[in-house]
Parts: sequence; C-alpha cells; structure tokens
Amino acid sequence: MHFSTGTTQNNGIQSASDGMRSSKFCLHLAGDTPSSNRLFDAIVSHCIPVIISDEIEVPFEEELDYSDFCLFVKSSDALLHGFLMTFLRSIDEKTWTRKWMKLKQLDHHFEYQFPALPDDAVNMIWKSVARRIPLIKQSLNKSKRFSTSRIFSKHYSYRNV
Repeated sequence: MHFSTGTTQNNGIQSASDGMRSSKFCLHLAGDTPSSNRLFDAIVSHCIPVIISDEIEVPFEEELDYSDFCLFVKSSDALLHGFLMTFLRSIDEKTWTRKWMKLKQLDHHFEYQFPALPDDAVNMIWKSVARRIPLIKQSLNKSKRFSTSRIFSKHYSYRNV
C-alpha cells in the first residue's frame, strides 16, 4: 500500500498518472466540491476508484451503475483503525478483475475529445443536462401552484372566518 500526494508542478501530473496506471485501487476522498477530476483520472487509468463519501454525487449515474466498477466506503467506516486496509485486502481477484474489465469498457465516457465523440464526456454531460431539464421545469411549475393562495392567505386571518 502506497499513499502519495502531489502537485501540478515539476512533472507532478505525469507522476500521478503513472501512479494511478500502476495501482489496483485509487482513493477518492470526499472534497469540498460535488465532483473532481480525480475520479475521471482514476477511471481512465483503469484504477478501481475507492470512493470514501456518504453523499457523493457522481456524474452520469442515471446511465452508469458505479457499483459495477467502483468500491464505496462510508466515511465513518474509513475512519476505523485498519478498516480500509482490511476491506481492500478482502477484495478477491475475481471481483477486482470484473470491476477492472468494466472500467476498460466504459472509460470512453470519461474522456474529453475535440471534436466531441458519441458517448464521450462532453456528450454524456449534454445528455445528463437534457434529462434534467424536464425535472427542473416540473419543479418550477409545482412551486407556482399555490403562489396566488399564499398572497391571499397573508391578508386573510382566522378572525375573518
């Protein structure tokens, strides 16, 4: 087990890429943003992401079942002494190989191309946005349902009944 951190300076990006490509598992810790490129980098490096987060939002989940190619660990479990190492050592070769093969099948969804290609990251983002627009419109329309009655209710009291 090797943990490393890096920087974007002094060949750090290449070093991180090489490290991910030679690793079986890559930790993806919860951060201060809903997503980060670390997850994309791990996937295209064919390094099984180990996502340590209770509420992470992962991209394209409406189309991709992340449990097929990632491992998920609750934050509280990851904090337990020795849990993460024991958990990772419990992943048998068959399970790891199945997840790794799935990564190799779907890594193109996480790569950016110019011009965009069918089902690459850009195309997946646009499909995701297109699916959400009707839900956003529906939510906005629902929020307007009682707008007139709310205005009326502010001026109407129970004394008037």
